Amino acid sequence: MICLTSLAGSAVGRRRSLHAALLAAALLTTIPGLPAARAAETTVTDAAGAGFDAARLTALGDRLAADAEAGRIPGAVLAVERDGQLVTLRAVGWQDRAAGTKMTEDSLFRLYSMTKPIVSVAAMRLIEDGRLLLAAPVSAYLPDFARLEVGREVAGADGKPTVETTLATHKMTVRDLLRHTSGLTYGVFGKSAIKSRYLAAGTHLWTDTNEQYAAKLAKLPLVAEPGTLWEYGRSTDLLGRVLEVAAGKPLDEVVAGLVLKPLGMTETFFHVPEALRSRVAAADPEAAFGNKPPELLDPARPDIFLSGGGGMYGSTRDYLRFLRMILNGGELEGTRILSPASVRLMTADHLTPEIDTGGLGPLGYGFGLGFAVRRGEDGAWPGSTGDLYWGGYAGTYFWIDPREKLLVVYMMQSVSQREPYRLIVRQGVYGAMTR
Repeated sequence: MICLTSLAGSAVGRRRSLHAALLAAALLTTIPGLPAARAAETTVTDAAGAGFDAARLTALGDRLAADAEAGRIPGAVLAVERDGQLVTLRAVGWQDRAAGTKMTEDSLFRLYSMTKPIVSVAAMRLIEDGRLLLAAPVSAYLPDFARLEVGREVAGADGKPTVETTLATHKMTVRDLLRHTSGLTYGVFGKSAIKSRYLAAGTHLWTDTNEQYAAKLAKLPLVAEPGTLWEYGRSTDLLGRVLEVAAGKPLDEVVAGLVLKPLGMTETFFHVPEALRSRVAAADPEAAFGNKPPELLDPARPDIFLSGGGGMYGSTRDYLRFLRMILNGGELEGTRILSPASVRLMTADHLTPEIDTGGLGPLGYGFGLGFAVRRGEDGAWPGSTGDLYWGGYAGTYFWIDPREKLLVVYMMQSVSQREPYRLIVRQGVYGAMTR
């Protein structure tokens, strides 16, 4: 769970708030040609022409609406696009049930780990520019990472689990951060003696600057030698600090300048402008959290930590723009973000045979530089070889199926229902396809 600390009265917090306000204003500045582009992308076309059974797509939306009405989920926005045509954009249920606010197509969501692909694209931009090297050791940018320790859980003298450490023999590289083979872990998902070290260090509190956070991570044991295990953890958070050093700017400025503003993603940010906070979706009470809403990022209390792994908010339409750019080989509406070669590199499976795939392998996926990558036609859910996906802690989810020229964004704020509804949406979208 993410814990938040108020920045009221803090000089650092006031500077961060001013910085965020100025950056948000820059993002919201009118971009030439944007209104027409936005009008086009919200026009829902004939589903049959894009190879869908319209009745089945409608039934999927109706199912989501009924589940929101029944209180199974708070509400959701579903967008489906194929062959460059927006087939479905539908909002159902409640943006904030307690406040009586209906969900809309323009509602904003905590992206959590759907931040990772955006930050990964920013990293690839710096790699293209020569300011960052994929094969470089992280210590070339952050010297604290020159000497790392690998932890191993053993029984202590009292029989309780403890951590025994040895010096790492592999260098942690920028590529390791992008593909989650750095050896860094999360303290909040699962339990182990090593994860307890991450919790004890406060890696879940988000009260440090990115520089302070990286220094904290450098002192913690890795769960494996870098480059040997896919472990979902703090890799992209650390990547965020690497980007700051490589670019000489705070992470929010790096991402805005390299990705958000060029793509016209005016409603995606680390800190939500005050005027837009009423559009941020809320979670319902959930049994898993004592029949209270889960504690989520609070847009009214911006964090000092700019989490490259999970700190952004955004809209459905904005995320569609981001995915279109990836599907188009790095370009959107005449603006090139990445070269086709860089997109191919990002979307290839980088988990080579000697790397333990962890929990991804049984699902039929490997991992690229920011995306999970489907390895074959078999898998835990419908899809195609080479499809890409990821999701966020509070229920957001997307996938790209290049073979089918398909993009799907599903936005919801429910922690306990995120996994079931990702499957419901996947199965419903593929089940509605007629070719």
